[in-house]
Amino acid sequence: MALASVPAIETPSDDLLFDRSARTRWRIGFDRWIGRLLPLLFLVAILPILDVVYYIASSALPTLTLHVLTDTNFRDPDALGVPIITTAEMMTLATGLAVAFGLFGGIATAEFLSDRAASWARTFANMLAGTPSVVVGYLGYFGFCLYFGWGYTMIAGVLTLSLFMTPYIFRIADLAFSSIPRHIREAAYGAGAHPHQYILRVGAPIAFPQILNGVFLAVAIGVGETAPIVLTTHGSVILPTGLFSPAQFLTATIWENFSSPFASAVALALQAAFILLVVVVGLNIVVRIISARYRKRLEGLFQ
Repeated sequence: MALASVPAIETPSDDLLFDRSARTRWRIGFDRWIGRLLPLLFLVAILPILDVVYYIASSALPTLTLHVLTDTNFRDPDALGVPIITTAEMMTLATGLAVAFGLFGGIATAEFLSDRAASWARTFANMLAGTPSVVVGYLGYFGFCLYFGWGYTMIAGVLTLSLFMTPYIFRIADLAFSSIPRHIREAAYGAGAHPHQYILRVGAPIAFPQILNGVFLAVAIGVGETAPIVLTTHGSVILPTGLFSPAQFLTATIWENFSSPFASAVALALQAAFILLVVVVGLNIVVRIISARYRKRLEGLFQ
């Protein structure tokens, strides 16, 4: 009895094996070289930033003294005491307003609004966050300075800054509460918690690191803005006596003095820029340390 013929197993040709091997070698080589190229690209991107930081620091530090930082005498034009104190006051008020409205809106959007209403709220917040600062500045100028008749005052600058900062805090708060796992929310409500109890005792501790980063982002963006301040406040050589008095912001000091033909005015602008740089970097470090420690404390509690 003749055995049935067994079909021969097709083997790939040598050309096909060579092509696959070449393609594999190319991919391995590409992965190896891209890993070496990325640090170089990072250096290329960061070198201009480091150059600017070095220029500001090397220009400001030789003339930056305690007298420059603390003197509030209006007769001394080369001191930054007035704009430093005024900037701190305005940023405190603007951040408080932005945090209040941003947190309220973000929590309401994530927890209470319907899907349709939440979608409209997020769209409006994204549009406001993407609006150029000069447009927000003109909105504050026409609204607070002209329509309400407040003129170039501290309150106009504070409200304009808070309007500019609120969308960033809103987006972070909305994202922080929306990203809380559903089973945690259902467990809290299943245990009989009221909405405010869930938000304060369960949701807020989980979302706190993200919200803290969002607040810092808003502060860092707000303290470096110029247009909302220049268009709503007027430079003052004395400390403001109230919300309806003129005020001087650090970024306005930079804008007014950097293009001056006088070397002392340019030095003052560079000193103000260095102070803002130190404040932003310092806040970034502090917020990251606090967030990391807080996340470590919560590790494994809500999983």
